[in-house]
Amino acid sequence: MSKALRILAVGAAGSFAGLVVPALAKRGVQVVGLIHRAEDEAKARRHGAAEIAVADISDPTAVASALRGVDATFYIAPVALQHEAAVGRQYVQLAKDAGVRRIVFSSVIHPNLSELENHAAKAPVEEAILESGLEYALLQPAVFFQTMAAGWIQAQKTGVYSEPWANESRFSRVDYRDVAEVATIALTEDRLLYGTFELATDGALNRIEVAALMSDVCHRPIRAEKSPRPESGQVPDQLLRMMDWYDSHSLLGNATTLRAILGGKTRSLRSYLSELRTDTPV
Repeated sequence: MSKALRILAVGAAGSFAGLVVPALAKRGVQVVGLIHRAEDEAKARRHGAAEIAVADISDPTAVASALRGVDATFYIAPVALQHEAAVGRQYVQLAKDAGVRRIVFSSVIHPNLSELENHAAKAPVEEAILESGLEYALLQPAVFFQTMAAGWIQAQKTGVYSEPWANESRFSRVDYRDVAEVATIALTEDRLLYGTFELATDGALNRIEVAALMSDVCHRPIRAEKSPRPESGQVPDQLLRMMDWYDSHSLLGNATTLRAILGGKTRSLRSYLSELRTDTPV
């Protein structure tokens, strides 16, 4: 695709899609940032959005208006989106109806895991994209490094890194900035067209190993603990089922694809934790 592009990025003010916007802007793309609340406009513009569209992602009229006149779109479902599969399928159809040429979907690693609702809800959206006739790339990232930030802060305060599932469960992970780079390539070049890409970095650490890495990075002892599982009603049932699954399963992926796309220049968990150490008073 030509660099003279107009691309709609869903969640342009957010913690994850907000990383895609500056990567696109650096390539000279005219980014239209789709945001849920008008008060987030300044944040989306700081990320690099040249234009702003305000819409509830489940509102077909507002979304159709935002999609009008764009060449491509980056789609990621908001966290805890109700009726995620239906909303995602609707988004794909609206993009097709608007004449959008290409869609890049930030899905999730192993969307065929039916017991994990946040995974399984992505599969129907992937199916809709495959059936749409649009140019596409499907990105399936592992657990984001960025989701560890709150646990890091707590570990600095208490000396304990805890989560409500088994210490021994292993997870493949990825820095979402690397995912953003892949998304940008997929939106602005043709080499990733019609591909489905599992995105993970090397290593699949359990909590004991993560705590040891934290200890090494921050030069103080951090120990791993399994925290109590929340009671029903304290968090959505979907999250409780996810915790139960993690308690007896690992979530693993392979780093080969990400290394190949980015020429081996992938971010490590150690480097991410080192950044957190710089940014967090100890």
